[in-house]
Amino acid sequence: MNQQQLFEQIQKKRSFLCVGLDTDIKKIPEYLLETSDPVFSFNKEIIDATAEFTVAYKPNLAFYESLGSKGWESLEKTVMYIRSKHKNIFLIADAKRGDIGNTSGLYARAFFEKLNFDAVTVAPYMGGDSVKPFLGYPNKWVVLLALTSNTGAFDFQFLKDENSGDLLFESVLKTSQKWADPENMMYVVGATKAEKLKEIRQIVPDHFLLVPGVGAQGGSLQEVAKNGMNSKCGLLVNSSRGIIYASNGEDFAQKAGEAAKEVQQEMEVLLKEAGLL
Repeated sequence: MNQQQLFEQIQKKRSFLCVGLDTDIKKIPEYLLETSDPVFSFNKEIIDATAEFTVAYKPNLAFYESLGSKGWESLEKTVMYIRSKHKNIFLIADAKRGDIGNTSGLYARAFFEKLNFDAVTVAPYMGGDSVKPFLGYPNKWVVLLALTSNTGAFDFQFLKDENSGDLLFESVLKTSQKWADPENMMYVVGATKAEKLKEIRQIVPDHFLLVPGVGAQGGSLQEVAKNGMNSKCGLLVNSSRGIIYASNGEDFAQKAGEAAKEVQQEMEVLLKEAGLL
């Protein structure tokens, strides 16, 4: 999926919502534990309830890897289900990989060839040779960690280079543009750092931004849209816990759908205000 196709899906669904499939087997309704694959059973119902309101899903790999081979099986089944039922959904593997050389190439093969994701999150700490192996796949994306929403972001991401005057996250944005273009690279920018989005847009005006931290983590959707939208929306705003755990009862899927619809309706207003609908 290229940038224009992603924007067309945003316009069609009147939404720039990404639903995080952070499926914790200890948090799903107990009756699902009796099924042969509780994680997939949960995901399937969440997907069926939310697909009309979202343009992307983002499974966090830790939730699946923690279950060993069964978790990987659940992840594969989840991806196959989305691909078979909702072909135009953008799929992000939230894996935060960051190794180099052959190792990085094998990660890329796993997510793009074996699992058929559209995008994978990558940590840039080891430089260009940790990122470039992911960039050799047509219509596949790297989602580079730039400015994250956690409190520990201040440990390193705001360190200043005395020569250039750039903060570390600004250096990441500037340097990485030599590796790729807005057609195959987007950036993670936390919603709790929404005040920085205007500055970030000056550096990367045309790239899509994946914005976690709205909802349960306290980020403001209105502030993100005001500071981060561009002429093609340029935003995928992720919500995980606020949607998939809207209820822990047998009505969990219904409540997830209602929560996703509420966010979508808010996004529709913001898209109209921006003149994108």
